[in-house]
Amino acid sequence: MFQKTMDWTLSLASRKSAEVWLGIVAFVESSFFFLPAELLFLPMALARPERAYWLALIASVGSVLGGMAGYYIGAVAFNELAAPLLVAMGKMNAFEQMKACTGDDTMVTLLLTSSLTHIPPMKVVTILAGAANVSFALFVATCVVARGGRFLALAWALNTYGEDIRHFIEKRLGLIAAIGGGLLIAAYIAYKLLFSHGITAC
Repeated sequence: MFQKTMDWTLSLASRKSAEVWLGIVAFVESSFFFLPAELLFLPMALARPERAYWLALIASVGSVLGGMAGYYIGAVAFNELAAPLLVAMGKMNAFEQMKACTGDDTMVTLLLTSSLTHIPPMKVVTILAGAANVSFALFVATCVVARGGRFLALAWALNTYGEDIRHFIEKRLGLIAAIGGGLLIAAYIAYKLLFSHGITAC
């Protein structure tokens, strides 16, 4: 079932409405279903490298809006929508564990790792942010930086190196994102330690 969904998603890249679908897939990924927007973004950016940055913008906006929708679900309709969804995905235990130690600092870390590496799944983190009443402004700002940074970095690489870097990205995307996420998290922790009272721990 999931493989068929992935194959169908890949087929969208060749449609005239591919850019609309890219925004939709990015939105869905961040709010309620794991369907990586990179499945569409990579082939589309390779086919038209001159539009790679435009496609990155579409994916980033869709992803941030999807994150906002997930936040709303967690804040307003957790019992009606989020809880059944998390149970169906087998993510309720992970959700409860994260919620037990969620503060603004923890949420920034989760959003960075989720946005850049999909660990934990973005939809779980966005719903968690709403359910835990995390600062909405901080939530949106972190989504913009993390998701926008990911897609813009991919756009730059594909626009600069084209097909030559495609296989490298496909094989090592997780490692690249993990390194980038680690650097962002380290920078955030350093900032908090230097200019505030430290990091909120679980």
